[in-house]
Amino acid sequence: MTKYKEYADRMILQNQKFFEEFKTVHDKYTSDQEKYQTAYNNVGQKVLLIIKEWEDKLCKHSEKAGYSAFTAGLAEKFQGEVRKKFPMIDWVGVISKTKKPEFTLKKITLS
Repeated sequence: MTKYKEYADRMILQNQKFFEEFKTVHDKYTSDQEKYQTAYNNVGQKVLLIIKEWEDKLCKHSEKAGYSAFTAGLAEKFQGEVRKKFPMIDWVGVISKTKKPEFTLKKITLS
């Protein structure tokens, strides 16, 4: 197993409580974004902090090993692994506004 996959699995396992709560809200958010946006943002903030912490651990480990040129790619692969499990993770923090009615022009008939 590659290192970034191992770190992603360990992250979820060690923070199982947060990720179970996030998975529940994530699934609800997937079905109705407007209704669950606030709850998704609240829970998602905690999860993003955990993800960032583990990404830093992974990158620090590789930088100490002398592979600092590859840490950007490694971080991207780690984020990709997280996105596989939570496809809507990038929507944490988005502020949704109510939709305005579409602008329409009345058709004029010339006769």
